Amino acid sequence: MGRWLMFLAMLVFSYTGVGYAERINPGQKDLKEEIKPVTLNPIGVVARQGERTFLKIAPQYAPALEGITGFSHVWVLYWFHGHDNPEDRGTLKVHPRRDPNNPLTGVFATRAPVRPNLIGLTACRLLAVNGNILEVADLDAQDGSPILDIKPYIPEGDSHPEARTPEWVKRLKSPTK
Repeated sequence: MGRWLMFLAMLVFSYTGVGYAERINPGQKDLKEEIKPVTLNPIGVVARQGERTFLKIAPQYAPALEGITGFSHVWVLYWFHGHDNPEDRGTLKVHPRRDPNNPLTGVFATRAPVRPNLIGLTACRLLAVNGNILEVADLDAQDGSPILDIKPYIPEGDSHPEARTPEWVKRLKSPTK
């Protein structure tokens, strides 16, 4: 009787559209075949001097900074180099802000530095540009963090006042900027 019930359950749950199981399209490639490795080449490094923060951009990328002084804010993408180890890269859930009062949450729903790909993203005030050196404020990257990219902050596309957030985010005090 047990084998018969197991066979019947397998038949019902493997049939597309019945029960809770969904069949995988046999023609669909495995993700490992679809996803190709990528190579990131840092464009510079974060340098902290006391309370000041600088983005030291490699000289060969200096021409890419042309026009940046027209913006008051930039997005800085950087590498969480202090967490580049198998354990931190394998972390998939955290308590946001390392606060156990916040719910255990998937890292893709947080800004945690531990994650499969250690990419950080911060909107920063651009204070000054001197050649290939940018002075910024409000960057949460560590000294020595490799910079992956810089993009201009454009309020019309980057600000979404209607955006929805979970309750734990609403409880956070926003730093003054």
